[in-house]
This record gives sequence, C-alpha cells and structure tokens, in this order.
Amino acid sequence: MLLPLTRQTFEEIIPAIATGAQYAHYWGKSKDLLRRLFISLVALTSFWLIGKLLGSGGETVKLIFDIIAGLYWLWGPVYWASLRNRSYRRFPYSGFWQGRVLDVFITEEFVGEEQTVNKRGELVIIENLERRINLEVGDRQGFVTIVQAPIRRIYKVIKPGDIAQMLILSKQPDLSLIDKVTDVYLPQNNLWVGEYPALRRDIFSQVSNDLSSKQTNQSSQKRYPSKIRRRKR
Repeated sequence: MLLPLTRQTFEEIIPAIATGAQYAHYWGKSKDLLRRLFISLVALTSFWLIGKLLGSGGETVKLIFDIIAGLYWLWGPVYWASLRNRSYRRFPYSGFWQGRVLDVFITEEFVGEEQTVNKRGELVIIENLERRINLEVGDRQGFVTIVQAPIRRIYKVIKPGDIAQMLILSKQPDLSLIDKVTDVYLPQNNLWVGEYPALRRDIFSQVSNDLSSKQTNQSSQKRYPSKIRRRKR
C-alpha cells in the first residue's frame, strides 16, 4: 500500500527542528560528549586569542560568540539533527508505505577506526565493527528495500510477515521513483527500526491509525454494499 501525503502532513511528521529522540541520537555516548567539549574549548580559546590580537572593542559581539562557542557541546546535537532532517525535507513528495517484513538477518558493519600504540611503540589501527539488524521489507508491487539499525534485544520478536510501515520520499509527483526511505514502524510489536529516528513517532502513529481506518471502511463498503429491500405489497 502506498498513499501520497500532503506537504503539510509530511512536514509535521519530519519537523525542521530536532525532536527529543533526534537530539538523543546525536547526543551520543560519553566520547561524543567529550569531543564536543573539546571543540567548545578550542573555539573559546580561538576567540580569546582573536580578541587579544584585535584589542578592545566589540565586547558585545565577542560575548555572543563566546556563549555560542562555549555551549556547542549542548546545542550541537540540535544543529546536526536539524541538518539531517533537512536532507529528508528537501524531497518535494512523500507517501505513506505499508508492506511486510520479508527477511531478518544480522551483519557486522564497519563504523569507524581508532589509532593506538602497542607495547613496542608501533602505531596500530583498530577497526570498529558493530552488529546490526537488517530488515528486508517489501510489498506486492515489487518494491524491496533493506533498513539497518544497531541491534537490540527487543528486536528478537521481529519475524517475516510482520506489517511494516514507513515514509518514502521522491522527486516524482506520482512517487514512481523512490529516492529515500525513513525508519520503519512495526505496529504489531510497537517497534521502530532504523539508523536515525527521522519521524515524529506520535504523529506518524496517528496518521497510520487514520489511514488504516479509512482503508478498512473502504474495504467493508466494497465487500458488503448496503442494499435497500422493499417489501412487496
């Protein structure tokens, strides 16, 4: 099932400003926070040196830049999540897609590398691998795609045949060519699977319920048409 969405509904589901889940995604782990703190410290030091070189004057502007730089560790996730949302919102057309889980499998993916020194003083590069769950989803029209996510224990309940829902994005008004997909919602288990929580989950769930109700009503009317019978006199 593929149903086009209005631009207004699409922009409500994928907002311009980061949601709480998106902020948490880019907040990251302890090392990510330390990296942002280091960037804030470097930026503050740079602005201080520039201020010393330029001398007095422009104290208000300098204070503003100091505040922005010093709080980068806090507002950075909002900025990066909003940029990520923009990559979705740049597509002019979208649709609500519903299909099925075709397959579930686990892979190990390269997520980065670290440099360290061994006991002999030699530089060693360590590749970081992460186990990921892969959901192959598709529909009767032949559309098939794979959505990845970091593996979690709660994903054990997912099995082939489960209903899968997501947004598809396109540059074509008729959605004939799908350019991008979002994270997947599995309503039977109330689970979300994806690399990035692109959707506002409360609004998407409401849209899902509304569209499912309309489809059910339309199917009922087609299968059981109302008939008015008149008694013979």
